[in-house]
Amino acid sequence: MTNRRRFLAISAAAIAMPGMGRAEPIHVWQGVALGARATLRLAHPDAKAISARVAAEISRLEDIFSLYRAQSTLSQLNRTGAMQSPPFELLECLSVAGVVHAASDGRFDPTIQPLWACYAEASAKGRLPSDRAIAEANALTGWQDVTFDASVITLRPGMALTLNGIAQGYIADRVAGMLRAEGLTNILIDTGEFHALGTDPDGNAWRVKLAAGGDVPLAARALATSAPLGTTFDEDARVGHILDPRTGMPTQMQWREITVSAASAALADALSTAACLFQMQTEIVSCVEKFRNARIERISAA
Repeated sequence: MTNRRRFLAISAAAIAMPGMGRAEPIHVWQGVALGARATLRLAHPDAKAISARVAAEISRLEDIFSLYRAQSTLSQLNRTGAMQSPPFELLECLSVAGVVHAASDGRFDPTIQPLWACYAEASAKGRLPSDRAIAEANALTGWQDVTFDASVITLRPGMALTLNGIAQGYIADRVAGMLRAEGLTNILIDTGEFHALGTDPDGNAWRVKLAAGGDVPLAARALATSAPLGTTFDEDARVGHILDPRTGMPTQMQWREITVSAASAALADALSTAACLFQMQTEIVSCVEKFRNARIERISAA
């Protein structure tokens, strides 16, 4: 299985503090977050402490959403099929997922984790899963069998969730809110998806480069891009990771990359993922237009 590695970066415009008469130097923190290289660049007298708080918050959210941490809330839910008194962040993420599931006619579906695991396990053995294995895994999907409220989340036996199509955006939103509360502006947050607070140092929109070429201006807004072949399950890199819960099969290679912007990165993340499973551009437009202030920024055909 091949994967296009992502990284997290938070960049802030240099700011002049009252009475200082000069721009505050930029503090750089580097580490690992969301399983990838992370860089935070902040210009603030308290930048070192703020960076530490941001890193701690990302780690806390990973303890909720990560499928690579055995004791994360999501991993425990998948093992047991139930979670009492679930954290607010997980409930909020599931709520957004449910809305996008409905708007996309079931294309966005966090219950595809058994299906994704089926493909990943076969890929680790150098092959693709059999039709029977796909059918058995797909029988374990179904958003209608997920129930949740403030007291408990429950899954049908054998089911499992993945929030990889929304959690990176959600974490970008949470970091943005945290930095906004610190009084910071003019920041671009990149967790694989983007959330811009304000503008770049010159007062212009941040220019977010796209893998398919070109860039998108972003100011006080969030942006997410999904690519069917961003992660693949075969040596030829032709079997992509965005799976259709209605068929159990990877999306047809209609699109190379789809970029969506919205008020929140979580919503943009989920919508761009769902968009890859539509066959016609008019269908994508119809889905995205169901959300106020959401819009398609770029669609690149395969």
